[in-house]
Amino acid sequence: MRIGIDVGGTHTDAVLMQGEQLLAATKALTSQDVLSGIIQALRQVIQDAAISATQIQSVMIGTTQFTNAVVERRELAPTAIIRMSSPSGEGLPPGCDWPTDLVGAMQLKTYQVNGGYLYDGWPLSPLNQEEIHKVIADIRVSGIKNIAVASAFSPMNPEPEFQVEKLLKTQIPDANITLSHKMGKLGILERENAAALNVALLPFAHKVVSAMLQAIHNEGLNCPMFISQNDGTLMNAQFITQYPALTFSSGPTNSLRGASKLTGLKDAIVVDIGGTTSDIGILQDGFPRESNIVISVGGVRTNFRMPDIQAVGLGGGSIVQDDGLRIGPQSTGHNLVKEALIFGGSTLTATDIIVASGKADIGNARFLQHLSQNTIKNARNTMHALLDQHIDMMKPSSKPVPVILVGGGAILVQDDLPSASQIIRPENAAVANAIGASIAQVGGEAEAMLNYRQMSREAAIAQVESQAINNAVAAGANADSLKLADIEETNIPYMDDGNIKVRVKVIGDIVFASDKGA
Repeated sequence: MRIGIDVGGTHTDAVLMQGEQLLAATKALTSQDVLSGIIQALRQVIQDAAISATQIQSVMIGTTQFTNAVVERRELAPTAIIRMSSPSGEGLPPGCDWPTDLVGAMQLKTYQVNGGYLYDGWPLSPLNQEEIHKVIADIRVSGIKNIAVASAFSPMNPEPEFQVEKLLKTQIPDANITLSHKMGKLGILERENAAALNVALLPFAHKVVSAMLQAIHNEGLNCPMFISQNDGTLMNAQFITQYPALTFSSGPTNSLRGASKLTGLKDAIVVDIGGTTSDIGILQDGFPRESNIVISVGGVRTNFRMPDIQAVGLGGGSIVQDDGLRIGPQSTGHNLVKEALIFGGSTLTATDIIVASGKADIGNARFLQHLSQNTIKNARNTMHALLDQHIDMMKPSSKPVPVILVGGGAILVQDDLPSASQIIRPENAAVANAIGASIAQVGGEAEAMLNYRQMSREAAIAQVESQAINNAVAAGANADSLKLADIEETNIPYMDDGNIKVRVKVIGDIVFASDKGA
C-alpha cells in the first residue's frame, strides 16, 4: 500500500492505493503551514480505508513549497555564485537580469574568474589558483555557506567545477554547493541561475524534509518518503535535500501522470483545473512533454528540465466581472468556501456560474437567484473560449486531440471545446494529481556533448546512459528495474560535424529496504 499526496495552492489531495486499486481519497483546503494539511490528509485516508499505518509501504508527496519560496522571496539562504568564464563572459555578469528584490532576499554575491572551456572542448582560459583562493577567502569572510559554481560549457567538460568544489570543501567544510552542470543544460546564464536557486533552497529543503519525515514517523508510519520531480518521476528524501529545485512544476506533472493512469491514454492534452488556475499540458507516451524553451521561475531565467505547461488564470475560485465577459485571473483561491456567493459570500466566482447553470450541486443555489441569464451565458462562453484558445495553442498539430479534464474545477467545462476531438472525464479525476504522485517511478537522466567521429553512436549513448543510471540509483531507484525511457540526440549547428548533444532518461521502480537486503 502507498499514499500519494499533492499539495496545491488551494487544495491538498491524498489517495491510498493498493496496487491499481484506489482504497481511499480525500481533498482538503491547503493549510497555511502546508505540513499540518499534509498530516491531516494522511490521517484521513488511513482512517477512511480502516487500515493500520504500519501497512503503508511508501509515501509520495508533490509539493509547491520550494517554488513558492522563490516566488514569495522567503526561506532563501544568502548565496554566492562563482562563474568561470573570464575574460569572454564578463559582459553579462551573474545575476545581471535578476529582479532586485530577489537579489536582496538571497543577499547575492557574485564572482567571475578565469576558467572554463569553449564549445569545441578547448580551454577558454586556465584556472587561476590564486584567483580562486581569493574568491573563497572573501566568501568565507562574508559568512555565506551556499555557493553555486558554474563553468563555461560545463555540460561538455565539468572538470573546472569539480576543482572549485574540492577547494571550497577544503576551506569551507560546511558549505552547501551546487554545480551547474548537474542542474541545467547549455547556456551558462540560465544554467548558473538554476544552480543558484537550488543552492539557496538547500537549508530550507533540509528543514522541510526533516519535518516531513518526523511527522510521518509520529503518525506511526515506518516507510520511506519520496518527493515528486518535475519530469513525472520521484526522488528520495536524501536526494531532495540536494536538489529541491527539481520539484518546480511537479504539481501539473503529477496531474498529467494521474490522467494517463486513469484513462489509459498515453498521448493527449490534459487540463488540470484547480481553484486558481488551469494547467494545460501534453502527454507524450504517458509522460509530460518537456519544454525546450527558457523557463522563468520567480523572474529568473532557467534552462533545466521542466514540463511544457500553459497556465491559465481560470479556476473554480476565479472572480467573474463585467457581466461575465471577464473571468480571472484574480481568484478567491482557498477562500472560495467563504467568499463565493453559494457559500454566503459576496464574490461572484466561476463555481457560482456553473451552479447557477444547474450543472453542479454545490453550496446553496438560493444565493444565486439574482443572477441574470445573460451574465450566466456570457460567463460560460468566456470560460470555454479561454480554455479552448489555450488548448489550441498547445496542440501538436491543427487537428483536434483528446482532452482529459482533471482537478476539482473540471466541473467548469460543461460545453464542447472545438479543439478537442473528445472530452474525457475519468472517475476520480478530482484527485488525479495525488494518484499521479502515488504511481510514479524513480527516474534519472544525463546529458553530454559527444562526437560520433571520436566514438561510435552506441558507445556514446551507453556512456550517457551509465550516468543516467547512476543518477536514478542516487534518487532511490532499484538498479535491477531500470529501463531506458528516452534518448534525445540533437545536432549543434555551430559546431563541427559529428558533435551531438545526447540526453538519456531511465526509469525504474522504487528501492525498498527489503530490496537492499536481498
